[in-house]
Amino acid sequence: MISPASLLAASESTASTRARVGGASVRQARLQDAVNIFELVNSLSGDGTLLRRSYAEICENVRDFHIAESEARVFLGCGALHLYGPHLAEVRSIVVKPEAKGQGAGGRLLRALLEEAEEQGVVAVCLFTRIPDFFFHFGFRVADRTTLPDKIYKDCQACPRLYACDEVAMVRGPLPKVAVLGPTRIAQHELVKLQEGHITHPGGRDRIEARLAGAEDRLQTAGEAPRPVMPSSAVASSHLI
Repeated sequence: MISPASLLAASESTASTRARVGGASVRQARLQDAVNIFELVNSLSGDGTLLRRSYAEICENVRDFHIAESEARVFLGCGALHLYGPHLAEVRSIVVKPEAKGQGAGGRLLRALLEEAEEQGVVAVCLFTRIPDFFFHFGFRVADRTTLPDKIYKDCQACPRLYACDEVAMVRGPLPKVAVLGPTRIAQHELVKLQEGHITHPGGRDRIEARLAGAEDRLQTAGEAPRPVMPSSAVASSHLI
């Protein structure tokens, strides 16, 4: 999701992602950037502009992110590219600080993410936004959100604005013809159900008790002190690792 106040006019530069554009530069995020990413993304989650992300989630997916920073290496903004597969990637959590205005950070971040998608051989890139005009300049077009089931199953179902979404779905490239996320196609009766506290044994409870009693008799015959016998209920509730 993209904030109307978060992105800036695109820079005309086509230099490498490390080159400076209007005082801002873009690079691949590192784990040390996770705190800044976490704070900036969640500062815009209160009104639904961006989906809230936990710090653990940011750390786990920090390699999806690029960050923009000033010449003095001050953090200005971030953006992520999530890969669903060769058929689709998503630009997400792209946002810059208000003080980054005029430095071209938003456009630079987007270009870096699109370059990464091309390097990965991804066919199409999607995003959800409230400012579609900005993305028209980068080759995106408006799309029906139902043509992006991967995005819907990953994020939309958990979004507080699910039934009141004011964002526009956009796609760059051909609409995907496949999806990797969604409800399982395995029939319920084909799934093995595990019941907590129950272990099925071929001989049933009587055979378990007989084996335990026999073991106790053999220990007593050998002159060893008998060990406590676990009741069948305890055996049935033990955990296997």
